[in-house]
Amino acid sequence: MVSIGNKVANFSLPATGDKELSLKDFQGSKLVLYFYPKDSTSGCTLEGQNFRDSYPEFQGAGAEILGVSRDSLKAHENFKSKQSFPFDLLSDQDEELCKQFDVIHEKNMYGRKVMGIVRSTFLIDGDGKLRQEWRKVRVKGHVDEVLEAVKAL
Repeated sequence: MVSIGNKVANFSLPATGDKELSLKDFQGSKLVLYFYPKDSTSGCTLEGQNFRDSYPEFQGAGAEILGVSRDSLKAHENFKSKQSFPFDLLSDQDEELCKQFDVIHEKNMYGRKVMGIVRSTFLIDGDGKLRQEWRKVRVKGHVDEVLEAVKAL
């Protein structure tokens, strides 16, 4: 499990654009890793759009962004294309990365208890150390907060 100030274990997952991306690919750059419950749902779409709209500022601050959910690559490709996301989405169908970052918890969904991704964002520095985390994220204003943390790093 990850903890602030410690190195994040390397991971490698299938990504949009027919790629396999790992933490090592971002060595020397800041990485914003945001976990979201499901492609093409209202909150997840808005969060992705907010990251998309601020993407040039993140890049200007030396950061890359990756979105992560348990959706299939096909669903990710459609979501990314429809929303014109300039960053890649990782498919974590085996929940390997979700477990590493401890983002799967019991949630109430229409009165039923289900296990799902709790919206969370992590900021990793160029040395692979976790610098900041946001758990149980509310979408409104979140991307601005993350961008400020990236600029301060």
